[in-house]
Amino acid sequence: MDKKTEKIRQEAYESLPHIIKDSLTPEEKELFLTAEQWPDSLFAKLDEFITKE
Repeated sequence: MDKKTEKIRQEAYESLPHIIKDSLTPEEKELFLTAEQWPDSLFAKLDEFITKE
């Protein structure tokens, strides 16, 4: 993952409401920031924040 993508993901993570960030496990946070594909459990927690292109 390139630096631009890392920065965008970090900014996206920081913009999440605290209640959502607090609900993520350390593993899910790491996946949010670095994974090519997210597990369904992470999608479920972030469902209202994901937009389809």
